Amino acid sequence: MPKFVFQLEGALRQRTQLERMKQRELAVQMAEMNRLTEQLRQLDATVQTATADVRTNRLTGVLDMAFLAGHRRFMIATQRQSMALVQKMALQQRQVDEARAAVAEAAKQRKIIEKLREKQFE
Repeated sequence: MPKFVFQLEGALRQRTQLERMKQRELAVQMAEMNRLTEQLRQLDATVQTATADVRTNRLTGVLDMAFLAGHRRFMIATQRQSMALVQKMALQQRQVDEARAAVAEAAKQRKIIEKLREKQFE
């Protein structure tokens, strides 16, 4: 029996490499999304700590109005930071979705060539 030679082996290799490249790009996008999520968590933890400190230590006895005003400014600045992070996360999620769709398309193209190879082998 003659040895089976698939004429489109180069195309299959190229599509497999393309799929791997798209998977790496997706991993980079997801890592960036995780980094932004972690930044938001840290910001939230900072706010929770500052708020707890004010409640336990600063609202008893003589009130320091300058400190409370500074704390309020800090809270507003932190809120702005968190809103900017949420906007970045929304943009990053869109990029993750696009990268995920590119991976799915690359896998589909690779599977088409693999199916063709199977049919030719039969």
